[in-house]
Amino acid sequence: MKTKTKRNQRRFAISMMAALISSTMVCSLSGLHTADAASVMKYKVTAQPFDIEGKESSIGTINKDGLTYIELRNLNTALSLNTSFDKASQIVKVSGNGRLLYINLTNNAITLNGQPVYGPQVILQNNTTYLPLRFLLERMGYVVSYQNNTKQVGIQKIKENDLQIDAKEIGADGDGKSLLVYYPAVKGFANADVQHKINALLKQDTDKTIAEASKEMDKIVKENNQTLANNPKAEVRPPSFESRFTVTYNESGKLSLYVDYNLYLGGAHGNTTRVPYTFDLSTGDLISLKDAAGNANYVNIINSQIQKQLKQRELYVNVPFNSIEPDREYFLSHTGIVIYFKENEYTSFADGMPEFVIPFTVFK
Repeated sequence: MKTKTKRNQRRFAISMMAALISSTMVCSLSGLHTADAASVMKYKVTAQPFDIEGKESSIGTINKDGLTYIELRNLNTALSLNTSFDKASQIVKVSGNGRLLYINLTNNAITLNGQPVYGPQVILQNNTTYLPLRFLLERMGYVVSYQNNTKQVGIQKIKENDLQIDAKEIGADGDGKSLLVYYPAVKGFANADVQHKINALLKQDTDKTIAEASKEMDKIVKENNQTLANNPKAEVRPPSFESRFTVTYNESGKLSLYVDYNLYLGGAHGNTTRVPYTFDLSTGDLISLKDAAGNANYVNIINSQIQKQLKQRELYVNVPFNSIEPDREYFLSHTGIVIYFKENEYTSFADGMPEFVIPFTVFK
């Protein structure tokens, strides 16, 4: 993890990536419909083999542009998820594994444990609403896989640490600027001291980041006010500051997540900054990249993997990638250590923040 000094040097931004929307599988809840949902042509329903928690089955699916769509009602019992639909409000509710997901079909708004998250457009066919399976399940504590040789989709529940992550909100509008920040808070963890230590750090970092962003916004507010004083009919765009967080790993005594901070100060767009955290749940301390890798040669191993993936993905870089820093920011996923490029660091703004999953196995 970066030091506090390095954290203070980060640039803020606004740009919530469409990467969260690029789900590879979609599920449906029959009987749901909304006029605002995306209209689609009729697709052929075919049998798709599944392995759900070790139980094999075949479920009718729709394939569109290489993506798989499936009815959620066929998965509820096996996955221990509960779903309901309120026709009056057009809201789908999915609960289980310490999570509560709401999907508003009238405007495609999605919230997870109280925090808005970005998701794909709702799709309708024969009065059935289709939603993303991978997007949904990975946020509900499952891992989704696909076997090329058998063409089988695997769904497995992740064995998580016994704790929950809630979203805390700080919001304010007025004085020519807006603020809407969501930050994570651990609850229900057996070790109250560790829980308090983690939450104190997360809140402290959030407050400090808000204070720094507010100073930047105040400069723009002053400029906007001057512009309006000179020309009351002038069009000005107020600055805004937002954040969302994503929990990426909650296993084996570790908790990993990141917060995306988004500061808009004018122009066509802003930039983005990501602040990751990986905690040791036995102490509440942050885990360094070196300790997470557990291999003295971790820098070379990671460099090799990134070079390999750059080639495989044919990802264009503006400047050559040579090496990560020994204390490079990272977060954990179910399968490995994730290194990411910051906006405009090696790739174009349009590429967002490319992520490189370095499998845990390569460090052994």
